[in-house]
Amino acid sequence: MNGGFPVSVDEVREAYGRRADEYVELAFSPAGRHELDHKLISRWAGGLSGRMIDAGCGPGRWTGFLRDQGCDIEGVDVVPRFIEIARSRFPDVPFRLGRLNDLEVPDRSLAGILSWYSIIHTDPANVPGILGEFARCLADGGGLLLGMFEGPRVEPFPHAVTTAYFWSIEEMSRCLADSGFRVEATESRVDPGRRPHAAIVARRVRDER
Repeated sequence: MNGGFPVSVDEVREAYGRRADEYVELAFSPAGRHELDHKLISRWAGGLSGRMIDAGCGPGRWTGFLRDQGCDIEGVDVVPRFIEIARSRFPDVPFRLGRLNDLEVPDRSLAGILSWYSIIHTDPANVPGILGEFARCLADGGGLLLGMFEGPRVEPFPHAVTTAYFWSIEEMSRCLADSGFRVEATESRVDPGRRPHAAIVARRVRDER
C-alpha cells in the first residue's frame, strides 16, 4: 500500500495487476453491486446515441452491462489482467489496453464516456489533463458520467490497492467546467461500511471556436 504519496500510472497498473483476481471476485459479487448505480448508469446511457467508451473499465462489469442495454461500447483499461478477464467474460464486447489521458480515438467521435471510479488514484494535478482528453473525444453535447469517492476537500487516503483521493462535488465540478463540460446532475450517498460515494453527470459544451 502506498503511504499517501501520488502514484504513477505504472504503479497503479502493477498494484491492480497483483490483486486483479481478488478485485474481480468482489466486483462481480452481490456486495460489489448497488441497484442505484445500475439505475443511474442505465438511465445516463439511455439518453445517448452513438459510440461510447468505458474509460478505466477494469474487468468489464459496466461495459458488459451497457452492452446488454444495447449500447455501442468499448472498454479501455491500463491493467492487462483486467482486459484479459473482461474479454473472457464478455467475448462479444471489444476491450483494449489504453490510458485515460490518451484514448486513441478521433476528435469529437464519442457520444459518451463512462468514468466510474477510474480517476480515483490519479494525482489531482493530472486530473484536468484526463478531463481534457475526455472533452476532446466527445462530440458536442456528448455525455460523461463520473463516479468517485466524495469528501469535503481533495485529499489522499490509503485505499486497499494504492493511494486514492477524495474529491468534493464542488471541486470536481469546477474541474469539469474548466475542461469544457456543463454539469447537469450530481448525487451522493453513504452506504453502511462504505466510503461516501458521489456521481456527476455532465455534457460536453459546444465548441464555438
